[in-house]
Amino acid sequence: MIAYVLRRVLQMIPTLIGVILLIFILFNYFGGDPAAILAGKIASREKIELIRDQLGLNQSVFVQLWIFVKQVLTFDFGRSWSTNEQVSSIIMHKAPVTLTVMGQVWFLDALISVFLAMLVAYRRGTLTDRAVVAICTAAMSISLLLYAVVGQYLFGIVWDIFPVIGWSDDFWTNVARYAPLPIILLLCVSVAPSLRLYRSFVVEETNQDYVRTARAKGATENRVMLVHVLRNSAVPIVTNMAMQIPSLFIGSFLIERIFVIPGLGGEIVESVLRSDFPVIKAITIYLAILSMVANVTVDVIYKWLDPRVELK
Repeated sequence: MIAYVLRRVLQMIPTLIGVILLIFILFNYFGGDPAAILAGKIASREKIELIRDQLGLNQSVFVQLWIFVKQVLTFDFGRSWSTNEQVSSIIMHKAPVTLTVMGQVWFLDALISVFLAMLVAYRRGTLTDRAVVAICTAAMSISLLLYAVVGQYLFGIVWDIFPVIGWSDDFWTNVARYAPLPIILLLCVSVAPSLRLYRSFVVEETNQDYVRTARAKGATENRVMLVHVLRNSAVPIVTNMAMQIPSLFIGSFLIERIFVIPGLGGEIVESVLRSDFPVIKAITIYLAILSMVANVTVDVIYKWLDPRVELK
């Protein structure tokens, strides 16, 4: 196990090098002149050249690439071009805000979807199963924007349960007052596709020979579904959950904009609009590293879920 993890960590190095080169090429050759962007629409040639000197853009390509590599290795991407704040400080301040909402959505989505998938798979082919699938299809056809408008109107204006916008500096106030409505709306969008996907995983396992054997030996239906079927369905479910981990830090751009939540999703949108390259590059690198770490972690979890899995 340890040897496998070490090999996977070493394999992350060339992948990270490829990500660094791709980001460097995209931002340096296709992202426009950063100096001209910072100087504004009306700027003299002298001002642009001064900014290029300050950013090190007049140096050779290899020197600029080495500067970017050092930024990645030290996790120090300098300061934001728009606000002059440390990029690392921006991310450390806004990432917890996004996780306060998206972390709960990720956990509750998995919990609700797996529970309902087990339920409808157990009653597959019945009216309940067909009704749930039809509801999921309808829910997937509705835009998040519509959910947000209706949710704010009902929960915020008509019933006056949750505020329609805002965020505070207190964690528990956010969890109890400001986060529930965005979480409910995001679950309305995310549960339906997850439920349909997990249902297919569970139904596939219920048709396997080991399930019929367990039933033939007298195992109760609850034991068959919870011990045998659920554990064997867990591998693709965990894979799908791992694929969603990077999105936890990106957040929902639309929800953060609608509810005025100062999270990382809104910061990404603002950085793109302002051409704030240091922030965009830092977040891209962080997400790439997070995705690679999540993949290695999931591979280790596979072995725990199913001892028959061989890590090579």
